[in-house]
Amino acid sequence: MSSTEADPATPHDPSSTPERSTGTIVRLWLKPHHGKPMQEIESATLVPGHGLEGNADSGPRRQVTLIEEELWQAAEREVGTSVDPSARRANILVRGISLADTRGKTLRIGGHRVEVAGETVPCRLMEETQSGLLEALRPDWRGGVFARVLDGGAIRIGDTVTFDDAD
Repeated sequence: MSSTEADPATPHDPSSTPERSTGTIVRLWLKPHHGKPMQEIESATLVPGHGLEGNADSGPRRQVTLIEEELWQAAEREVGTSVDPSARRANILVRGISLADTRGKTLRIGGHRVEVAGETVPCRLMEETQSGLLEALRPDWRGGVFARVLDGGAIRIGDTVTFDDAD
């Protein structure tokens, strides 16, 4: 393992990886209806106080969910198989930015702001998807984060994701 690779067995420390402060949207999904498969999309609209336009899950705190590609891949290595990240039922898959321990921080997603409200704790559906996945997603915020939409607007695959300097 090179010195720049993360060791999946080592606790995640976002302050030790400054190169992970700017990311990119890799994939986007909507949940069109409860109990239905996630719908992969190329772009979406963030709606303040709601979440993603057309998404079945929205509420005052959990309006949009994000997961990190790097941490998803670490979980896959632990379970020994590839699992499509849409199984996590999150809205946004990002690459290159660390989301762990960011409660209260403001993210800029394609120029629009969301406030990280907390860690998205993995549920039993992860174990139903792949044996061992639930436990593999428990450490280091691997299950992702949920956030409140502060500024509305369009986002799309390839958009930049950064933390707001004001935090």
